[in-house]
Amino acid sequence: MKKTIGLVVSLTIISGVCAGVLAYVDSITKEPIKQTAEKNREAAKKAVLCGEEGYTAEGTCKDGYGGDITLMVGFKTDKKTVISYKVLAAAETPGLGMKLKTPEFADQFKGKDGSSLKVKKDGGEIEAITSATITSRAVCRAIEDAQKKL
Repeated sequence: MKKTIGLVVSLTIISGVCAGVLAYVDSITKEPIKQTAEKNREAAKKAVLCGEEGYTAEGTCKDGYGGDITLMVGFKTDKKTVISYKVLAAAETPGLGMKLKTPEFADQFKGKDGSSLKVKKDGGEIEAITSATITSRAVCRAIEDAQKKL
């Protein structure tokens, strides 16, 4: 019995120390992480405009195959026509869904109305990534979400 109590006390102390260390590390890394994310957003805003005059907006779709897909999208001055997008966050399947980052997939959105994007399977013009239709649909919805925010 004494041995069990000793083990419980030891594990409690060790757990408390670990929790304290984790809380400390979190407190000192929170601000640098926030600053890096903001720098990445600013760089993405410049990148998606491709040197053109326009607007940028962040769009998210929660229906990606691996969860949320968040994009920074550049629009022409009409606030409808897509210039380009950059992926801010996505956890799609490597080698399949992550092809959403490739120019071959992304370039087909250029010049299209951001509010009416659909993959061909759904009657639209966007060629879905092979074996990643869910991801392709989520990209369309994330662009639509960004367009609604303008």
